[in-house]
Amino acid sequence: MKIQELIQTTFRKLLIKDSLDIVLERKIPDLAERFQDIDEFGLYLHIPFCRQICPYCPYNKEIYHPEVAKRYKHAVIREVDFYSKLFGKKPVTSFYIGGGTPTTMLYSGLKEILNHIYGTFNMQCEIHMESHPNDLSQQNLNAIKALGVTNLSIGVEALQDHHLKTLQRPYSVRQVREAVSRAVHASFKCVNADFIFALPNQTYREVEEAGHLLIEMGLDQVAAYPLFTFPYTQWAQISKEKRYTRPNLFARGKMLHILEGIFYAAGYERTSVWAFTKKGIPKYCSVSVPLYVGLGASGGSYLKDVFYLNTFNVQEYILALESGSPPIALSLKLTADMQMAGWLYWRIYETRFDKRDFQKRFGVEFERIYGKYLRPLALAGLVKNDQDQIALSDRGAYWLHYVQDLFSIDYLSKLWDISKHEPWPDRVVL
Repeated sequence: MKIQELIQTTFRKLLIKDSLDIVLERKIPDLAERFQDIDEFGLYLHIPFCRQICPYCPYNKEIYHPEVAKRYKHAVIREVDFYSKLFGKKPVTSFYIGGGTPTTMLYSGLKEILNHIYGTFNMQCEIHMESHPNDLSQQNLNAIKALGVTNLSIGVEALQDHHLKTLQRPYSVRQVREAVSRAVHASFKCVNADFIFALPNQTYREVEEAGHLLIEMGLDQVAAYPLFTFPYTQWAQISKEKRYTRPNLFARGKMLHILEGIFYAAGYERTSVWAFTKKGIPKYCSVSVPLYVGLGASGGSYLKDVFYLNTFNVQEYILALESGSPPIALSLKLTADMQMAGWLYWRIYETRFDKRDFQKRFGVEFERIYGKYLRPLALAGLVKNDQDQIALSDRGAYWLHYVQDLFSIDYLSKLWDISKHEPWPDRVVL
């Protein structure tokens, strides 16, 4: 068996095992019962608005309209009220605001939503939020800070003007450098930049040039990931029409290796499969606890033995909450194997974890469940399996990039595609 096939097969079995079809159904789970057995959890807030639609982006979004944003604000506040009795005083220990583009609602409801969240829940965490370079004027940065945001991410995406044009990003390299400079000097605890590599016709020299520029801009963290092509996005059609070819596995690996070398030499360390953070800086991250609740259109929630998803349709989300109904569109009862695989997926994403945490969560030794899957990965130099710790090597992180790409196409793409076109699907089989 080729190394590529070995790694693909082993990672898939490790993360998915031999589960039967995954079936999500139109059913609202019993949440009151599940919250009784939860000590802490994370919170995700989805802002589904953008000023323009980037063709490669797979996430749930629509064009921003102030009147829709106003109704959306009230709907989210109603959803917070729906959860208020369920949460009680259980601590929320992680809070992430994503999109779409959260900064579209900077002056049209985001402040009211956050005030209501902090006035309702037992918030024991800082705010991590995504932003757009065009929204980072000094006035806007001051407003973002006033919201209590301590960790900011900027969708830089590319650092050559012709690649920005290919991605249809509405700014120049000069403009994005100015925006990042303002953010870096605004005293956030961590400023992250998202950067996409493996773009059409991108050269190794361009990747190297961009890597050095990211360091030069003084960023605390960089999340570097290859361009994914989701079949339902505009990018899939554009790529076909313009005959874009994606860099092969070898080229993507070399590009990632170039970036690793630049970041390590500058004193950064790998803090997740994609992220490189300055040593001593708290990392910018999405929801960082194993259990979480998602607010907003397309918000996903994971509560031990159930995963459920809000409707993607913004109007239907608003109407549901205006009528007093929860906006939950689909749910999945998780088997023990699914729960373990979900836990492991996110712990591997962070590149290292303690096996004792697995036993604490599931009451069974990690090696008993996953030892046979890890052995070939350890022999291939992809993971280091010590007595208590599992750690991904850089080579292992690269291959997880690859497997995540396959996972996204095989599972997430189908779920998101159906959810984008059917507000209340009866059943989705993955």
